[in-house]
Amino acid sequence: MRTTWGWQADHAGTPFRQVPLERRDLRPDDIAVRVGYCGVCHSDLHAFTTARSPLVPGHEFTGVVTETGPEVTRFAAGDPVAVGNIVDSCGVCPMCVRGQENFCHEFPTLTYGGTDRRDGSTTLGGYSREYVVRDRFAYALPAGLDPAAAAPLMCAGITVWEPLRALGAGPGTRVAVAGLGGLGHLAVKLAVALGAETTVLSRSADKTRDAHRLGAHDLVVSTDDRQLAAARDRFDIVIDTIAVAHDVGPYLKLVAPDGTLSRLGHLGPMTVETFDLLPGRKKLSSGGSGGRPATAELLEFCARHGVAADVEVLPSARVNEALDRLGRNDVRYRFVLDLSDLPAEVSRPAGSRTA
Repeated sequence: MRTTWGWQADHAGTPFRQVPLERRDLRPDDIAVRVGYCGVCHSDLHAFTTARSPLVPGHEFTGVVTETGPEVTRFAAGDPVAVGNIVDSCGVCPMCVRGQENFCHEFPTLTYGGTDRRDGSTTLGGYSREYVVRDRFAYALPAGLDPAAAAPLMCAGITVWEPLRALGAGPGTRVAVAGLGGLGHLAVKLAVALGAETTVLSRSADKTRDAHRLGAHDLVVSTDDRQLAAARDRFDIVIDTIAVAHDVGPYLKLVAPDGTLSRLGHLGPMTVETFDLLPGRKKLSSGGSGGRPATAELLEFCARHGVAADVEVLPSARVNEALDRLGRNDVRYRFVLDLSDLPAEVSRPAGSRTA
């Protein structure tokens, strides 16, 4: 085994502390990544508040390859890479064969809190100085993408990218984005870069200036009945990134005939009135993360079009502050931890156990 330093919460709600962590020795198709920047996702906050065992989160990060297994040909030491929230899949089910590893029938291996398919160990995330990953689930970081601002593309970005592409967002389409947070601000940037007429749906007009700064053409106040009535049946695609439970009925009324509302933010139970779908043959869909081809496509697209997340970078030692502020929605629009304040390596004492 190899050791590194990382940030671990012992159980739900306890402060993160710096601890030595074990990583596996490199398998033939593994690479070791020196983690530079790791995004702080709402799912990290959820895991932190519900954890029943030691937790090392982090599933959207960028870094540099430091070592490769003997079968690796795609990467060499020194290459900049990005890693998302999926680090393995069965590789043989119909979804994996289609390049939709995120929908693997055997369930994909998650970057943290997942079960390693080969040895059964629990995966530890990117709030650490080193990560060992199967090379198929690492992606070349294109030149021109800032590694800190690119980290959230690997979760928030790909989560909105796949439905935008699947639903045909582009010139001649009208896209609305509900919720202007970590997912929502990237949905706006990507829809605009794809050429769609893009509108933000917000509970107040306070975010109008920010919506326009991100490239949106309009903002509709979702608590204003007159504005909602004027926008009825207007949008071909509504990307719903709102992170809390809410009624989707008002948003379905904004969907154009044969259009789609894609619910991405809150993944819990919901109730839908059939009559909100019936007039106009409206559709309701969802999605999560992305497959390998789509993730590589996203990174190349973002490099060509200059799309990246709006981030506030904090030293990783301020991880507890980041999660506290995220819980209060005090971020525009994504916290990213700079892991360079962790020791580069740690020697494992004889007889020591996994942290």
